Amino acid sequence: RAALPSKMMENTVFMSFTFYSTILILKMYVVAIITGQVRLRKKAFANPEDALRNGGLQYYREDPDVERCRRRAHRNDMENIFPFLFLGAVYSLLDPSPAVARIHFFIFCAGRIVHTIAYLLRLKAPTRSVAYSVAQLPCFSMALQILLATTPYW
Repeated sequence: RAALPSKMMENTVFMSFTFYSTILILKMYVVAIITGQVRLRKKAFANPEDALRNGGLQYYREDPDVERCRRRAHRNDMENIFPFLFLGAVYSLLDPSPAVARIHFFIFCAGRIVHTIAYLLRLKAPTRSVAYSVAQLPCFSMALQILLATTPYW
């Protein structure tokens, strides 16, 4: 077992947050890998040197399928997962109920996974927007709890 400071290991909420955060980061890596694979399959490269290496400068171009992965799915992850990482870490310090915290983390994680699947597989609307909205609920809840806990210090 990795040697984390013992105080952190005792914080079950933080450990749960760490688990779900790691799943989300791995999911982001998977989207990046998928984007690279779509680039290769569609022969649509972002850099001229990559295009030259893979058939010529005519492949130095954008492709709608690559952009769907890169600009939409991956960028949406960055716009949502990065704030979750901050909110979840601070929320973990507020000593919330471990069961309630785990539900917050799970709902966000599941929502983001469904959102990515809906994006990449082009699932019928409103699957993606519902997944997005559901994942936002625990973030708003954590943000509100952080604000309530820190209001006396502003």
